Amino acid sequence: MIRAGAVRAAVGPGLAVIYLLGTPAEPHRPVMLAIAGVLLAGAGVGWWTAAALARSRWRVLVQVASMVITVGGSAALGILDGGVAGPLGALVPMWLLFLASVVPPRVFAGAAALGLAAYWTVVAAGGPAPAGYPLVYTLGCGGVAYLCLRYSGALVSLRHRLADISRTDPLTGCLNRRGFSERLDQELAEAARTGDAVTLVLLDLDRFKEVNDSWGHRAGDDLLAWIGGTLRDELRVHDAIGRLGGDEFAAVLADTAGEGAEVVVDRLRARLGPGAPASFGFAVYPADAQTAEELTPLADERLYADKVSHDRQPPTGDGVAAARKKLVADSPAVVSHGERRRHAIADAGWISLAQTTIGFTYLLLFATGHPFRTEIAVLCLWGTVLAVAVLLGAGRLSRAPARRWLMMAFTVSQFLSSMLIAALDGGVGSALGLGMLLSLPLITLGMPVRTAVPIVAGASALYIGVAVTVGVSSAWYVVTHLLGMLAVGVACATQGRTAARQRSLLTRMSKDDPLTGVLNRRGFTERFIAEAAHARRTRRPATLFLLDLDDFKQLNDRHGHAAGDELLRWVASTMTGRLHPHDVVGRLGGDEFVAFVGNCPPDEATATAEHLRTALAERTPASIGAAVLDIDGEDFDTLYTAADARLYAEKAHHRGEEHVDRAHPPGRHLPQLTRGRPFAE
Repeated sequence: MIRAGAVRAAVGPGLAVIYLLGTPAEPHRPVMLAIAGVLLAGAGVGWWTAAALARSRWRVLVQVASMVITVGGSAALGILDGGVAGPLGALVPMWLLFLASVVPPRVFAGAAALGLAAYWTVVAAGGPAPAGYPLVYTLGCGGVAYLCLRYSGALVSLRHRLADISRTDPLTGCLNRRGFSERLDQELAEAARTGDAVTLVLLDLDRFKEVNDSWGHRAGDDLLAWIGGTLRDELRVHDAIGRLGGDEFAAVLADTAGEGAEVVVDRLRARLGPGAPASFGFAVYPADAQTAEELTPLADERLYADKVSHDRQPPTGDGVAAARKKLVADSPAVVSHGERRRHAIADAGWISLAQTTIGFTYLLLFATGHPFRTEIAVLCLWGTVLAVAVLLGAGRLSRAPARRWLMMAFTVSQFLSSMLIAALDGGVGSALGLGMLLSLPLITLGMPVRTAVPIVAGASALYIGVAVTVGVSSAWYVVTHLLGMLAVGVACATQGRTAARQRSLLTRMSKDDPLTGVLNRRGFTERFIAEAAHARRTRRPATLFLLDLDDFKQLNDRHGHAAGDELLRWVASTMTGRLHPHDVVGRLGGDEFVAFVGNCPPDEATATAEHLRTALAERTPASIGAAVLDIDGEDFDTLYTAADARLYAEKAHHRGEEHVDRAHPPGRHLPQLTRGRPFAE
């Protein structure tokens, strides 16, 4: 961040040096070269000392001093060059545009006040400017800076929400394994700094598998969601709660030692007991261990000691029913696929509306006798109508298949209007000539590179064309203003691409199961919707397979959760390896996996299930239920219910138990799917 800021701080002085070396006969060149050299040297020092400065206690003070020196030097160059209408008159506004794309609002507010004061100092102390030029520049650059700041803020908010989602279990609303591990590390680091105690609590539901076997996975899911909500209610706001997998939960109790932890565990045991009896284990930092790697196996060992010390009872039917009625799990935050696109479209409308509003203001205050006042007003009115239409239809446009062409047409219209307005007002050096450049930063910030590059190139060609045909006071004015705004555009593009990579990574993390690497419940549901639509569009059959490992709980109880985790990773890898790359594999939780297999008609479902079962039988038996799209159901919930019923019918059949008393879902019945051999030790 500091190094990037140094690069941006060097752009203005760098342009100034090129301009000054190209005009050696003009006044004040030695002094101006000295000022530009000092600014470049300061940027160079910032670059080389960035790593040390980032760790320094004087970091903020140095950055503020650098900001003041940069703004003061840029203002001095503008004054010595003849004022705001000269080639270097835009250095201060462009510096503010650089900042607007990268800093938070609270930082930018102070910089904006400093920059505004510096710019109007140049207005007062420099040479004369065309009527309305300083006001148009102030309003125009201020509006673009605000929109850049607003857009960057929206991207930051989007990244934060995606980060939260990537660390949240979609079923219970608790932290997932990744999020809980990060939070545990944070709490231990804070405890090491303050000397406070931290307690890690693990809890594992007693005989939870019988809930799924008796009432189905849907009832089990509802019970898990109730547990997540109950834990949040019983613990403090600053305590962390996570679902590590299946029916295993964990909590981090900050500033809590042994006796306090025992009280909390007893309270949780009593609270969960009627709906979901559980076994508990905990370990305390620093009394028991010093690191997360040492605390976790110790708490796990005590959990299993607790299991064998009492008569474990399964949740009762009444307890499960009562828990499902009191379901309080929070719905996890969601991020719309088109949210960023909608922001970009709306911002294009806002910048166009800001330009036309500035144009009307200029005509009203400074151009009462302008020879082309009516023509400029008509063009501003046209731009206002289009801008309002884009703003009102931003949501619909973001979802429209032809949105790229519609926004391209809007952008072309905007640039052509700006070009005509600048030409009618006297060229690119006039008060309204700035309008041809104002959109460039937002275009590069919000559009893909392949779209932004031709638009920016076209806008630059139009700007140069107006300068050549209509005229301009100095060719250097065109060079410094165009190159300066293009540099701002490159900075915005870099910021946008960095944000896009972060969003892509966080989006992928929010949809992947952190233990196995296959899709989690959220990611699988989204992919199912897309793949089901594709199957219907191509008229190809597709089948949902629900898979449950037999006797998995015994593995955890005998050998610990580490062994169970390793098996789950192997199962996920085996399923993805045996199915087609286009098939979708997910882990819904615990030992429950799901696959959506394309081009799989009903008469091939049994063979596919047997193929999976045979592959998995190398290490674990599995029960499988299947449901065919548009025969057993039209959406994920109905297919899941059908596959779940068949899965547990198979379990009951092969155990020699009485058939589970649940309504069999409607639709075509698939052949019975058999179980594999017992779990191999």
